[in-house]
Amino acid sequence: MIGKEAQAEFLLEAMPYIEKYQNKILVVKYGGNAMTDDTLKKLVMRDMTLLQFVGIKVVLVHGGGPEISQTLKRMGIESRFVGGLRYTDAETAEVVRMVLAGKVNKELVHMLGSLGAKAVGLSGIDGKLLQCSKESEELGFVGKIENVNTDLILSCLNAGYLPVVSTVGYDDEGNIYNVNADTAASALAGALKAESLILMTDVRGLLQKAGDADSLIKKVYVSDVPSLIKEGIISGGMIPKVQCCRDAIRNGVNRVFITDGRVKHSILLELLSDEGLGTMFVKGD
Repeated sequence: MIGKEAQAEFLLEAMPYIEKYQNKILVVKYGGNAMTDDTLKKLVMRDMTLLQFVGIKVVLVHGGGPEISQTLKRMGIESRFVGGLRYTDAETAEVVRMVLAGKVNKELVHMLGSLGAKAVGLSGIDGKLLQCSKESEELGFVGKIENVNTDLILSCLNAGYLPVVSTVGYDDEGNIYNVNADTAASALAGALKAESLILMTDVRGLLQKAGDADSLIKKVYVSDVPSLIKEGIISGGMIPKVQCCRDAIRNGVNRVFITDGRVKHSILLELLSDEGLGTMFVKGD
């Protein structure tokens, strides 16, 4: 009985949040352990389906680093990383397109459809969604986003579809680019003026003390980011992730969350409960 009562309480608690997000755009960056664990993957897709059912306009942005690495290995191509980013020559860029826009994207669309969602698979090439240039010569065809064209995404959302976007970009010379999923999700959320952006990770959120999950910082004002970097609270791989949060807020997104994708139903707990789960970034001082 306690379990049923708890479920009812959660639904009652969720009601005002559902009302707030109805007909608003939510961008979710999907990656990390939640993407490689089959049980978690199905739960995330169920959560996406539920959010669509209650009237939230969800855009799912995904990468697929492990799948790319496995495919390159089978093809006898060595993976090389520069500053945490995959070096991408022209051949690797074609593999990235094949794996992300083909295999991974269509698997997610198929899973969403089997759960009852109306989903459509897109890449950053479709509808000239993510126009890119080279981030640097050292990284090869790793994309720096120059322009986001939201026309196709908005058409899909207005037709009742859940767009699933693989992070492959293009340029007008016919080159293909491998785009960081956090960066793509941030740029897309900003261009769409989304209500919220969620970055799913393999950590609980931003921690006051590294390695201490109990020192979670629940709310961060973007104006405080430089001082948090200076103090070493934001460091290492968290710096570019937080910069994506900051950029999204500056481009018109109201709230950005870093949440632990290893926790079951983390997205629902983040969006539809009073306590939340990870770290929320907002504008202001």
